[in-house]
Amino acid sequence: MAKRVHEVFETTVRKYGHQVALRTRKNGRWEGKTWRAYHDETRQVAKGFLRLGLEPKKGVSIIGYNCPEWLEADVAAVFCGAYPAGIYTTNSAEQVRYIAHHSESQIAVAEDAVQAKKFLEVRDDLPHLLAIVQMHGKPEDERVLSWEQLLALGKEVSDDALDERLAAQKDSDVCTLIYTSGTTGDPKAVMITHENITWTAASLVDTLGFSSDEQTVSYLPLSHIAEQMLTVHGPMMMGSTVTFAESIEKLPDALRDVRPTCFLGVPRVWEKMQAKMQAGLAAAPPLRKRLAGWARDVGLRAGYADQKKERRPALYPLADKLVFSKVRERLGLDRARICVTSAAPISRDTLEFFLSFGIPILEVYGMSECTGPATYSPPDNYRTGKAGVVLPGAEIKIAEDGEVCMRGPHVFKGYLKDPESTKNALDSEGWLHSGDIGTIDKDGFLQITDRKKDLLITAGGENIAPQVLEGLLKGIPVIAQAVVLGDRQKYLAALLTLDPERVVEEAQVAGSPARSVHEAATCTVFRTHVERQIDVLNGKLARVQTIKKFALIPGEFSIDGGELTPTMKIRRKVVNEKYKVEIAALYE
Repeated sequence: MAKRVHEVFETTVRKYGHQVALRTRKNGRWEGKTWRAYHDETRQVAKGFLRLGLEPKKGVSIIGYNCPEWLEADVAAVFCGAYPAGIYTTNSAEQVRYIAHHSESQIAVAEDAVQAKKFLEVRDDLPHLLAIVQMHGKPEDERVLSWEQLLALGKEVSDDALDERLAAQKDSDVCTLIYTSGTTGDPKAVMITHENITWTAASLVDTLGFSSDEQTVSYLPLSHIAEQMLTVHGPMMMGSTVTFAESIEKLPDALRDVRPTCFLGVPRVWEKMQAKMQAGLAAAPPLRKRLAGWARDVGLRAGYADQKKERRPALYPLADKLVFSKVRERLGLDRARICVTSAAPISRDTLEFFLSFGIPILEVYGMSECTGPATYSPPDNYRTGKAGVVLPGAEIKIAEDGEVCMRGPHVFKGYLKDPESTKNALDSEGWLHSGDIGTIDKDGFLQITDRKKDLLITAGGENIAPQVLEGLLKGIPVIAQAVVLGDRQKYLAALLTLDPERVVEEAQVAGSPARSVHEAATCTVFRTHVERQIDVLNGKLARVQTIKKFALIPGEFSIDGGELTPTMKIRRKVVNEKYKVEIAALYE
């Protein structure tokens, strides 16, 4: 098997060169680029980088929304023996400066003038930077090169010069930097090698039976390892087709247009889909409501029967014909053989909601430090609420303190310029310590219960896993997001946001005059309605786990607001600081 990225790319071009690799929407039409054209232009970009003076083991910072140019810049940097470093589009100029400086980036590639400006603002603090390249549009600043100018520069460099760079690379060489999203402090640079990438991609393709016929949609940040595996390296391994959504807001349109065969949604994406579907059900005529309720009962029982290898209910084909097939078609998931969730915890309520419509969501667990997946859930062998089984050829174990540890060809080389953090993450036997707490059942299925550093220790000395409780709170239909509090406190409390799609309906049920999230959050009647539902939940929990007080936040936790990382994980430190007044009131 090819163990270097460029070898994989070349093999795929030989096999599938004429097939479409990348699709983008231009002037209202989907336009495709073949694997051969993608490869040829990547080489041209790489030669352009060489002409600009890019050296091996130096960084190439990339910021922008998902598009072919992003991929070509990333892979071209790898071709040059340099380190591509993706930056989230929401990052500030100061955060851009940190990554570009830390990675010693000699070239910066920005989507447009807005993103290029971030590099221009901090250019004096970037001593290694040789050039800024803009992917789209005409640069507004003369210090910025257009994409066309970069390609033209590539024509001045011989193929032999690039081939020398390719030949000099080893399987064990670092070829990509993944900067962690920095939920606490500055991001760390995860060093991923050629072998890490090619082994992991091959393992996923083989174990899940992927082929060149796969169709996927790219929409999550490409600076995240999960999206890189799904958009760059997985398709490169199998010769499949990737379609770029025009934006995350237009993802539903892209799904209906593409009808992907495999789809990864982070929990927040699945939760938003669920909220929209629930709002539609609530507004449906009584007969349709009853039909959907009957079908969902059949679907849920069928889903759990599948997991136990038992026979589905006899009426499942009828429920599928009348309800499930139509729902999948409306969502654009009618061809999806595999629907996946990863990157953050997901509530059982959301998993069971989709399972009841005949859409099992398969959980994958992993992290940047193991090149994405550590476990996977095969479509014919999954468990709702479990994160799957270990990738074949890798190892996983639970340490004495409950921490999940991984070992194998997918485990990273270390953190760039950070031997102390590397030593804390990788032990002398090669085990990667994840920082997550979990269990493995008798059938080998992993279940994550919490982040080690997120565990709350109450004033009474009880260890509480907040993510478990947050998942249960989000099972209350009108609750969109939840953050459980209580570290060093006498009891647990929670900050809750409301689902705007459900507020009006819930307010009517509660007898509240509220007609918006803001009105509901400040309405005594609505609050009492939520409190009653939390009391029902508390009745099922141990006393130390019960939520004694809560605050309704008249808004939502968001990336722009700082409470969420770009992959939609809660930044607890930011939440604690931003809502310190509300939190203090809960403990008065």
